[in-house]
Amino acid sequence: MQEALRAAREELGPGALVLSTRVVAAPGARGWFGRRQVEVTAAAERPVVSEFRQAPSDDGYQNGLHLEIGNGAPRSNRSVKNRAHRAVASLAAQLQATGLDPALAHDVAKAHPTPQRRGATVHNLRRTLADQLAMLAAHDEGYAPVEVFVGPPGVGKTTTIAKIASQERARGGARLGLIAADGFRVGAVEQLRLYADIVGAPLTVARTPDELAHAIEDARRPLLVDTAGRSPHDDVSREMLRVLAGRPGVRTHLVLAASTSSDLVRRSLDRFADAHPSRLVITKLDEAESLAPIVGVLREQQIPISYLGTGQNVPDDLERATPPALAAWVAGDACHGGAV
Repeated sequence: MQEALRAAREELGPGALVLSTRVVAAPGARGWFGRRQVEVTAAAERPVVSEFRQAPSDDGYQNGLHLEIGNGAPRSNRSVKNRAHRAVASLAAQLQATGLDPALAHDVAKAHPTPQRRGATVHNLRRTLADQLAMLAAHDEGYAPVEVFVGPPGVGKTTTIAKIASQERARGGARLGLIAADGFRVGAVEQLRLYADIVGAPLTVARTPDELAHAIEDARRPLLVDTAGRSPHDDVSREMLRVLAGRPGVRTHLVLAASTSSDLVRRSLDRFADAHPSRLVITKLDEAESLAPIVGVLREQQIPISYLGTGQNVPDDLERATPPALAAWVAGDACHGGAV
C-alpha cells in the first residue's frame, strides 16, 4: 500500500490528493489465481492516463493507479521506468551544465549505476566517464618507424617531440631520431636542435622532399618528424606529405591545443585530412579549464588520442592518453602536470 501511494504521487505529482485506496482482484486469469491489485484513486492538477486503466471520473482529473501484488513487492512498471528516465535526464542535465557534450552526458548518465545516480556529479563519475572515453585512448605503447606530427602553427609540435625524445632517454630507452621537415621556421629548427643536443638524439634538417626521403631511408631507429604549421594544400607541405604517403610504418599525429573551439577542431581535421592522421595529440591542457568542450567532436571523429600535453616543462609535462587521464581532464579535476 505504501508503495502504491508513493507511486501515485510520483505519477501525478507531489501535490496529488489521494481520495481512496482499495485492494481489488487482478483482471482476467491472474485474478482467478488470487492475484490482487492496489487501486488508488487520486486527484491531480492535470490529466494523467494510468498505465492499466483509468478510474471513473466526473471532472477528468481523477485517475486510478494500480499495482499488482504477487509473490514479490508491489511494482508499477511505468512508474519505475519513468523514475529511471527522470534520474538519467536529471544527471545528464547536470553533466551538460559543466560543459560536457550532450551525447556524452546522456551516455555517462545512462551507464552510471542506478543506485548511484542520485547526487552524482561529474567529479564522482570518473570511472563511468573513463569507460565512455576508453575508445579515445590509443593503447599502443610502442613507436612506429616514422612518427609524424602535423598541425596548425603554435600548438606545440616541436615541444611535444622534444618531450617524447627526452622521456624515452630518461627511462633508458632507445635514442629516437629527430627530423625537422621545416626549412621555413628557423627558430623551430634551432629549438629542436637544442633539445636534440641535450638528450643526445641525432637531428636531420630536411628542407626538401628529397632530403626527407633520404633521411627516412637512411634511418636506423624510430624517427620523430616535425613539420611546418602550414596547410597540407600548400605546395611545399603537399610535397613533403607525398613522401610520407603510402610509406609503410608511418603514423601521423594531428596536434591540437585543448583550448581550440569545437568548430575549429572540425576545421583543423578537414584542413589536415590529406595528411591522413591516425592519432591526435592534445596540448596546452594547462591553459584550458577542461577537455569537455571538444570531447564531443573527438568522439564523433573516432581518432584515438596518443598524448596529452599538460604544460611547457620538458620532459615532464606529457603523458600517455589513458581512459582515467582523459576522464580527469574532461572532469576538470586534473592537476596541471598530470592527472590525479
